[in-house]
Amino acid sequence: EVHLVESGGGLVQPGGSLRLSCAASGFTFSSYSMGWVRQAPGKGLEWVSTINDGGSSTNYPDSVKGRFTISRDNAKNTLYLQMNSLKPEDTAVYYCAAPSGRYTYPVKVYTYWGQGTQVTVSS
Repeated sequence: EVHLVESGGGLVQPGGSLRLSCAASGFTFSSYSMGWVRQAPGKGLEWVSTINDGGSSTNYPDSVKGRFTISRDNAKNTLYLQMNSLKPEDTAVYYCAAPSGRYTYPVKVYTYWGQGTQVTVSS
């Protein structure tokens, strides 16, 4: 059974940084692209970033490009999201997600989701 557990969220001031982690289990992590998706209060899901299975390719929407960095450690079955220069509009629940198929990149549909971790950017 696929299991994704996020951690690292919290309250941070504007301009600050946070690093989110996602511990994965129940599947061959190194064979799957992974992504981060967020949901702000009262809004829909917004894709944040994707990384391919080997970690050599990443992509981001313009809203976070240059501020967020996705990475992975396949030896530790862990996905990361380094978030710098945080803004109040980055406030959201952040979800780690995986597609259903191996070696799928870019990812169009995420099938497996973690429970989410809250990030609040406020002074």
